Amino acid sequence: MCKAVVYVTLRQSVLDPQGHAVKGALHTLGFDEVKDVRIGKYMELVLDTADRAQAEERVRAMCEKLLANTVIEDYRFDIVEG
Repeated sequence: MCKAVVYVTLRQSVLDPQGHAVKGALHTLGFDEVKDVRIGKYMELVLDTADRAQAEERVRAMCEKLLANTVIEDYRFDIVEG
């Protein structure tokens, strides 16, 4: 068994209205040092395999096909064994 931790974020070139709204709210609360906020998705997947290379290949395919919209989003993942 292994666990994949997947992070999906909007590409830098894509406007992030939710991040912009959070930044404005933080400024309203007095956190003026915040210069930018980007909102993303965090996922944990438990995989029934001990083969790290196979896990990486399968998670990459999952991200490309479903978990991330690769037109406007970037993704990265880590495989954690155990």
